Amino acid sequence: MTIRIVLADDALLLREGIARLLGEAGFDVVAQAGDATSLLSAVREHHPDVAITDIRMPPTHTDEGLRAAESIREEHGEAVGVLVLSQYVDTTFALRLVADGSGGMGYLLKDRVDDLEDFADAVRRIARGGSVIDPEVVAQLVGRRRARVPLDDLTEREREVLALIAEGRSNQAICDRLFLAPKTVEAHIANIFSKLELLPAPDDHRRVLAVLAHLRG
Repeated sequence: MTIRIVLADDALLLREGIARLLGEAGFDVVAQAGDATSLLSAVREHHPDVAITDIRMPPTHTDEGLRAAESIREEHGEAVGVLVLSQYVDTTFALRLVADGSGGMGYLLKDRVDDLEDFADAVRRIARGGSVIDPEVVAQLVGRRRARVPLDDLTEREREVLALIAEGRSNQAICDRLFLAPKTVEAHIANIFSKLELLPAPDDHRRVLAVLAHLRG
């Protein structure tokens, strides 16, 4: 089935450009909005599979898009996935977005839109109830120093696998990205969860939340 999208950004040219790219990738952009209020109205009217919004929207250009995303989740639950786009890395906003533990949420830098295949894959994963976190956010969280740093116990390869887990990648996607066999990836993940003292999670979304919970300390 075609994934239906409501798209919000106050920059008309950027919004039209993203809408065109989404259309080329096979998505159906059913409505566009230039502010958070219009976004909420469009979601109520069209009941899309995913709402995509800029994080900074009129009138104050601070966190209107993020607050609209939270309102969509409160009103529609996991029936509507939400992807927030940002010009800059903000780990606080990213973690706030996934803090409630529900699926179908994502935070990406706008630069990711340039890679249409990767961007389209992220939207599809959110539509399926997965979580997507930008690699730059993950890198900042992984690089943060804490009093106790079990991350130091990870090998370089385990760090690479951990970063891809936190982005919301499936085991198969990790295999494809790192050119590893499925059994090897499973072994790395088991080692990571053991070293970080995390309980194994039954699906991609839950393990993303587990990893993020650990990284934010």
